Amino acid sequence: MTDATSDKFDWAAPAFQASLRKRKRSELWLKSLGLGAIVIAFAMLFLLVGSLISTGYHAFTQTHLRIAVTFEPDLIDADAPERGNYRQILTNTMQTQFPEVADDRAALRELTSILSNGAQFTLRDMVVADPGLIGQTVTVTVPVSDPYDQLNKGLIDPDTAEENRRLKDDEIANFNQLAEAGMVSTPINWGLITNPDSRFPELAGLKGAIIGSAYALLVCFLLSFPVGIGAAIYLEEFAPKNRVSDLIEININNLAAVPSVVFGLLGLAVFIGWFGMPRSVPFVGGLTLALMTLPTIIIATRAALKAVPPSIREAALGVGASKQQVVFGHVLPLAMPGILTGTIIGLAQALGETAPLLLIGMNAFITSAPATPFDSATALPTQIFIWADSPERGFVSRTSAAILVLLTFLITMNAIAIYLRQKFERKW
Repeated sequence: MTDATSDKFDWAAPAFQASLRKRKRSELWLKSLGLGAIVIAFAMLFLLVGSLISTGYHAFTQTHLRIAVTFEPDLIDADAPERGNYRQILTNTMQTQFPEVADDRAALRELTSILSNGAQFTLRDMVVADPGLIGQTVTVTVPVSDPYDQLNKGLIDPDTAEENRRLKDDEIANFNQLAEAGMVSTPINWGLITNPDSRFPELAGLKGAIIGSAYALLVCFLLSFPVGIGAAIYLEEFAPKNRVSDLIEININNLAAVPSVVFGLLGLAVFIGWFGMPRSVPFVGGLTLALMTLPTIIIATRAALKAVPPSIREAALGVGASKQQVVFGHVLPLAMPGILTGTIIGLAQALGETAPLLLIGMNAFITSAPATPFDSATALPTQIFIWADSPERGFVSRTSAAILVLLTFLITMNAIAIYLRQKFERKW
């Protein structure tokens, strides 16, 4: 009996060595699968980010044209400068650069089309702000229209057959003449952040969408944070353990897995249908996102409360503290880092949601940034949806750039959550 047992566990025995090799092969295979999965995940991530950067980096610069504009008094009403014929002023300005086309209206229209449609409004705003410019010649820098912007960035190949590109040979020659004169520049496109939306790609920006998302997240936070923490504290610390509390807990866990489009339908039916709130406003968007974020905050808060050792509660109760004093004076402060982490992650998830906001109408074309949460606005995800659906070629790069901006906000919020967790988390 002893000999059989010792032979069975003899490390030099062939059977044991074969079993050991098999176990090591299985372990190596499992490690290889795990490493392969990580490599594939990072490769897909780099492919995604790389494709966004390769497409979107063009939108972070904008082609501008530096021209000397004469604000002719006969084209501007000094008493109402906003009614001036600034389009004709631009036409006259381009005519001075190409005097050979003075009598060719079609050629003049081609030259004027080099400038963005917003150039005339830039001149108007300058004169409205300073009427003393009337009669003077001022050097102005204005964006060019989208086709010429793409030409300058190499997105339109001049070697392509003329019938297969947006610009004709003479139009390209006119732009190249301006570039050779040193009138063309490509500065950083701050308008991508500071401009509201526009139907013209060279003028379109994310200002309205960023402010709209900020208002929606603010409303979401103000509602979901106190309500979520209060519900979690009651369920974890005060609620009796019975079938009712178990049913509530099960439903909260189920709500966390419900598709976001369902919350959009709920917001559409309740806030807009029943309460008659306006569509396409950040306030309603924030209420809808709060409904979606509440289960996440409740679950994260309960997990943070459970992580506090029972000895903290027992010690506080042992010195005569009430249940309320134990929870709010000892347990909640210790659980707050985990609560904040879960809240920030929930808000980051809400920031990237599109379906609920589409259903409540936050995909309208809004050309001005909202001043309050009750003004019509879009949000970053819905703005991306609008631009992706646009037929204009210039919105392709702006869509990728907007996605990069959204990812930057999401990464920043997650980084803040990690920092708070590492800085304030207590190890037990």
